[in-house]
Amino acid sequence: MQYEAHWGLKEAPFDNVPDPRFYYPSVQHEEGLRRLLYGIERRKGAIMLTGEIGCGKTLLSRTLIQHLQQERYDLAVVANPSFAVRDFLKEVLYQLGINPSSDKLASLHALNDRLMENLRNGKDTVLVVDEAQAITDVQVFEELRLLLNFQLNDRFLLTLVLLGQPELRRKLSALEQLTQRIAIRHHLIAFDLDAVEGYVDFRIQMAGAKRSLFTHDAIEAIHQASEGIPRNVNTLCDLALLIGFRERQDRVGSDLIEKAFRETQ
Repeated sequence: MQYEAHWGLKEAPFDNVPDPRFYYPSVQHEEGLRRLLYGIERRKGAIMLTGEIGCGKTLLSRTLIQHLQQERYDLAVVANPSFAVRDFLKEVLYQLGINPSSDKLASLHALNDRLMENLRNGKDTVLVVDEAQAITDVQVFEELRLLLNFQLNDRFLLTLVLLGQPELRRKLSALEQLTQRIAIRHHLIAFDLDAVEGYVDFRIQMAGAKRSLFTHDAIEAIHQASEGIPRNVNTLCDLALLIGFRERQDRVGSDLIEKAFRETQ
């Protein structure tokens, strides 16, 4: 049986899925979104957003995509970039709706044709590479650098957005030519106590709550047990709501958070 009715909710508020409706505009996430949008709108070439595991990079990227109107942007999203270099360009073309060729030169010509077509139509081309730390072939990074060579005297024809875990920064530190191309960077860190409280309240309100469900002691326990990582916050809160439903509790206190935390160990 679902717990939503017990807590006065219309839906589960803490599912670990990148639903933009549940994007919490924390100070650091809003700064990251502003920087990404600025870099894309001003055609800065390459932009990088990194963050600790579970800090909301993918959800932020989905929110970013919602801000990019189809009339203005031709968007390609590579969600799993762990390809060999021979297949990476094919995946980029596929995501742009271009039939890839087995011949690399033909593929590059097809990409150039699309970029120039977009330019004539007043559209910008954006390539988003999620989980970029998963790239294992250094030649893929070189391919990304070369894609930035599609440019005119006064503008880039393609904007590259790299999203990844801190490992991505370490990998790029050894690739000076690509690193120098990254014009804008932002790094997401764990939430502090105030951000955790705002995050929890925001999500339960989005799910239909008409009252506060978590005590202040519970919020403190969530912050400590989750280490401020949004994904961990979601897991703890979801379990605590389930346990509270089974026990017919009226609010979630620190005792329920402690029980939920033990179940995750």
